[in-house]
Amino acid sequence: MNYRSIAQLSDRVLAWSRSLPRDIDLVVGIPRSGLLVANLIAVYRNIPLAELDGFLDGRVLATGYTKAGTLSSKGAEGEGERRFLDVPRKVLVVDDSVGSGRTLERVRARIEAAGLSHEVTYGAVYVAPDQEDSVDTYAEVLHFPRAFEWNVLNHKAIMHRAALDIDGVLCHDPQKSENDDGERYREFIRTARPLFIPDRKVGWLVTSRLERYRAETEAWLREHGVTYDELVMMPYPDRDTRMRMNTYGAHKAQVYRESGALLFIESELRQAVEIAELSGKDVLCIDTMQMVRPGGIPAARPAQALAPQNPKGLARRVAHQVLPEPAKSALRKARRNVRRAARR
Repeated sequence: MNYRSIAQLSDRVLAWSRSLPRDIDLVVGIPRSGLLVANLIAVYRNIPLAELDGFLDGRVLATGYTKAGTLSSKGAEGEGERRFLDVPRKVLVVDDSVGSGRTLERVRARIEAAGLSHEVTYGAVYVAPDQEDSVDTYAEVLHFPRAFEWNVLNHKAIMHRAALDIDGVLCHDPQKSENDDGERYREFIRTARPLFIPDRKVGWLVTSRLERYRAETEAWLREHGVTYDELVMMPYPDRDTRMRMNTYGAHKAQVYRESGALLFIESELRQAVEIAELSGKDVLCIDTMQMVRPGGIPAARPAQALAPQNPKGLARRVAHQVLPEPAKSALRKARRNVRRAARR
């Protein structure tokens, strides 16, 4: 999975903006993600900003009107004043990415149909390998599959092929006082406070909750409008057995590996590392919005920044549980990778 964080986007846009023509008068963002890019460029270049509909209507965001073609902050039209876009401008229209090119084609058609007098340049930060010619300028060619921090949780194609944990992702984790494997825990499930509620169907919900709580879990999911293809729970008869078996990460990794899911979304970084190791696939840690690769190094930060002060610290935190032998073997490999990262 080619993953890009907001921090990586910002760095890429900063470098890209320095290579753009210096005489751009206005940057226009294609909703929604293109507005993030346009805002960054507008700040870096200190130029006006607009969203697509406003641009077509002759409006600029958070500005008023102009005298002699310069921006004013008055916000009301006075005698002798005219709007910024009443005269021809050099305009950069941007999106965060171009995949199939269909969105950009629709945007071009709307702008051309408007018959504006502006000189328009089209750009995107990330383009698919066969879409370089669809824009006038871009920052990086990015292959599929890919995911972006700013929209991964709302991406239909990704979410339909994603496996999500429940506690810590869809809802808050239970407090210690609520986790009694009895009536208080049932009450927690019934009344759990939502965190991230996907607005589209997800492929798999994979949880460490016990099968005995399926009815309450399904009722909560229905109440909050969570749709999914499959709900996979742990088969143990009670919490004590589950704790003794201690296969939380192994359970999730097995479903992830065998389901063919494109991505697993986990709340806790330690467990994300374990799932990535045992499945051999990428895991998104929603707590830190980092992509964890097999090897235990989250992809969104430089390895130097991720290495703990004590290189053995991460391995100790992951391996403090008694895991099945395959998990231990995988975690020994992760320990070696962490030590290598610390030496870079």
